[in-house]
Order: sequence, then C-alpha cells, then structure tokens
Amino acid sequence: MSGFWGYLNSVGEGSVGNAEIRAEAWALGGRHRGEVLQGARAELAGGGNSPHRTALLKAVVKNQLALAAKAP
Repeated sequence: MSGFWGYLNSVGEGSVGNAEIRAEAWALGGRHRGEVLQGARAELAGGGNSPHRTALLKAVVKNQLALAAKAP
C-alpha cells in the first residue's frame, strides 16, 4: 500500500495506548485459555492482520515480556 492510505496506515501503527493493550491482553487470554503471550504470538504468526492489529499484538507481546521480567 502506498500513497495517502499507506501513510495513514503507518501513522495508525504507532498509536497503541496502554488501555488498548490491556484490553487486548484480556481478550487474548479469553481466546487462548489464559495464555496471553502464546496467543498473541500465534495470531501474529497466522497473518492476515491489519497494520494496527499487528502493532497491537506486538505491543501485547512486549508488555507481557516486560511483566514476566518483573515477576519474582
């Protein structure tokens, strides 16, 4: 995708908020039996996501890895 629509899609990729990340993590946990990280990775690997959804799933993965690193 190029031109104006490509620009709009690329701008949308970077606009993932914390509340949206938490909501998606909750939804992924429901869809993937509590396995948020594995669910996000599986949905990324499945492809067919919009650029914003891809950015959201990547943000969930990053957030889950950060939470795991903080765990005792």
